[in-house]
Amino acid sequence: MLYAIVLFILAGLAEIGGGYLIWLWLREGKPFYWGVCGGIALALYGIIATFQTFPSFGRVYAAYGGVFIVLSVLWGWGIDKKTPDLYDWIGAGICLAGVSVMLFAPRN
Repeated sequence: MLYAIVLFILAGLAEIGGGYLIWLWLREGKPFYWGVCGGIALALYGIIATFQTFPSFGRVYAAYGGVFIVLSVLWGWGIDKKTPDLYDWIGAGICLAGVSVMLFAPRN
């Protein structure tokens, strides 16, 4: 379980960080190599996800969606200095609850 959580976090950071670097390059005029580094980070996101031990590609990527939302709220707070409000936290909590149901519900 800890292994899965670490992989979700690493992949999420690679995805958000990569997207952020490309955003900075294209929207805020940062040098081209920021965009290249962002592309590399996004490729690493795809690679990291393959190390998950859950058998279903669709379920794993759906779960990344929930983790991505939580990490995005934290990224916005820490990097962009946009303090999340109560509804951001409630929404993030709902997403994590949904991820937990998808990944850990008993199945045949």
